[in-house]
Amino acid sequence: MSGTTKALQTREPAVLVLEDGRTFAGHAYGSRGETLGEAVFCTAMTGYQETLTDPSYHRQVVVMTAPHVGNTGWNDEDDESSRIWVSGYVVRDPSIRPSSWRSQRSLEDELVAQGVVGICDIDTRALTRHLRERGAMRVGIFSGESAGMPAAHLLERVTAAPEMLGASLADEVSTDTAYVVEARGEKRFTVAALDLGIKAMTPQLMAARGIEVHVLPAGSTWADLAALEDAHGLDGVFFSNGPGDPAAADHAVGVLREVLGAGVPFFGICFGNQLLGRALGFGTYKLRYGHRGINQPVLDRSTGKVEVTSHNHGFAVDAPLDRDSDTPFGTARVSHVCLNDDVVEGLELRSDSGALTAFSVQYHPEAAAGPHDAAYLFDRFIELLDSRKVSA
Repeated sequence: MSGTTKALQTREPAVLVLEDGRTFAGHAYGSRGETLGEAVFCTAMTGYQETLTDPSYHRQVVVMTAPHVGNTGWNDEDDESSRIWVSGYVVRDPSIRPSSWRSQRSLEDELVAQGVVGICDIDTRALTRHLRERGAMRVGIFSGESAGMPAAHLLERVTAAPEMLGASLADEVSTDTAYVVEARGEKRFTVAALDLGIKAMTPQLMAARGIEVHVLPAGSTWADLAALEDAHGLDGVFFSNGPGDPAAADHAVGVLREVLGAGVPFFGICFGNQLLGRALGFGTYKLRYGHRGINQPVLDRSTGKVEVTSHNHGFAVDAPLDRDSDTPFGTARVSHVCLNDDVVEGLELRSDSGALTAFSVQYHPEAAAGPHDAAYLFDRFIELLDSRKVSA
C-alpha cells in the first residue's frame, strides 16, 4: 500500500510518551510498532531527507516544527548516508502526495521501507514548547499492538531506555573500512577524514577544491594516520560531525592531541568542534534542548559577519568568550558564537608565531539543503593547508 493510499484512509492510532509522563495521542506514520530515543525538535522548513539520513541523529526521535512535511517526497540523490538514522519521526500534517519532479516515492513509503516508526496528527507546537521548557528527554512512539498497552507500561519502556548523556555512538555510525573520495580536477592536497558520522556532502565539497579525502573509521589511530602519511602524504586531518556525548569520546580526543602535537593542520565540524575543545583542555556540556535547524544566526568574530547557519547539536564546548586560552599546542580562542544564546560555535588554534594551525565550527558549512553562508570555511581550510605547504 503506497503512502498516498495510507494518507487517504483512516490511520491507526498511535501515542507518543515522554519520560516525564506527558503523552500525545495521534496516528501511525511510517512503520508500525514501537521506538525509543531522545526527543529533539528541528526547526528546518526544508531538507527533511538530509535530516533523516544524517548520522548525527542516531538514537534520536526528531520532531518537525514545520507543520506540513513530505511535499517533495524522497529521491535517491539527496541521502547524506546509506540509511535513515533517526529512531523515530514526528510530524503534524503529512503530505498526501509528493509534488516534486525529483521525487521517486513518498516520504512515508521510505519510512516504511526502512522500518522507521513515526507519529502524525499531534500538536507539534505544544510538544516543542514542552521540550523547550523541560529540555530534551527520552521518548517512545507506540503504534499497532503497542499503542493499546497500559500507559504505565509504556512509560516504563521509555524510562528504561538509555540516556544520551554519556553515550558513545560514533563507532555505531562510522564506516567499517577506509575509502577514498578522489579530488575533482587537479589534486592539490591529501586529507584524512575521521568518520564519526560523516555526511556525504562533506568529502564532496573538499574534493571539489582539489582535496583527495581518505575517510577512515572512527577507531583509527595515530599510527593509521602515520601510515597514510607514508603511503600518500598527509596535508591535513578532518574530524566530522557525529552522534553522542563528546565526553565519552576519549579515543578520538587522544588521536587529535597527537595530530595537534605533530603540527598537522586540522579542521573539525560539529562533533569535531567538541573534540577539538576537549583536546585543547576545555570541557563540554549538554544543552537544555540543543540547536537543530537551518536558521541559526552565528557571528564570525574575526570578520564581524553574521551567518545564517545549519545546526544539529545537543552538546557544546565550555570555553571562555572574553579571553584567549593558553594550551599545550598554542593559543586558543572562540572564533564563532551563536547570537541566540552565546553558545560557542567555533574554535581556532594559533601557534606562538600567530599562525593558524587548527580550527573548527559547531555548525554545518556542508549543509546540502542550505543555507550556504558558511561554505567559505572549506576555502579557509584550503588556505590553511596551502600555508603549511609553503612553510614546510
